[in-house]
Amino acid sequence: MDTLLITGANRGLGLEFVKQYAAAGWRVLACCRDPGQARALGKIAADSQGRVMSHALDMADFHAIDTLAEELRDIPIDLIINNAGIYPDRNSGFGRTDYDVWASAFRVNAMAPLKMAEAFIGHLERAKGKSIATVGSKMGSVADNTSGGCYLYRSSKAAVNIVVKSLAIDLAGRGIKAVVLHPGWVQTDMGGPNALITAEQSVAGMCNVLTRLTVADSGRFIAYDGKDVPW
Repeated sequence: MDTLLITGANRGLGLEFVKQYAAAGWRVLACCRDPGQARALGKIAADSQGRVMSHALDMADFHAIDTLAEELRDIPIDLIINNAGIYPDRNSGFGRTDYDVWASAFRVNAMAPLKMAEAFIGHLERAKGKSIATVGSKMGSVADNTSGGCYLYRSSKAAVNIVVKSLAIDLAGRGIKAVVLHPGWVQTDMGGPNALITAEQSVAGMCNVLTRLTVADSGRFIAYDGKDVPW
């Protein structure tokens, strides 16, 4: 049985990833800050006959990441999806920058995915899938930025792009693939009700991309429809 570890699994894209991978027969290690409050995730886990297991994990707590890696030390992990992220720009803008919030965004959006790779490298090496996918955003694309603003979110997502690109190079010798995924503009709490596609459509597309992933794809920035996103 293939195994997925996913962060931010309690709602939105993360919860939909859990649904779709569980339905496909995968074992899913679903992580979020407070599984006790994640009712939808809890129901999926209860109905999964043991295939879905929830784990408490705060992505800003790097010690907790190490602790979870140790707890799961005997489990090979085929795929890690770094889905957890924060959008810190709602009350900011030029002249109203909260630098403490900006630092928090970097810790969760850019630093935590690298920490996950470092902590779970052994789990990936023992599995056959050997893939790390980080949910990014076109808002982290320098080439695509024609509207400005959103300094905190854009910069943290641009930072994780270079993190993943370096991971793809540094881990190639271990057979591990690393990619950034753009989910599209999705109808979630973050994307809002006017977004263009549903979480189900977005995740189905990203799952299809990951199913087809090869070593040659490592280091790409890929949209949910399989198209390359400019850096």
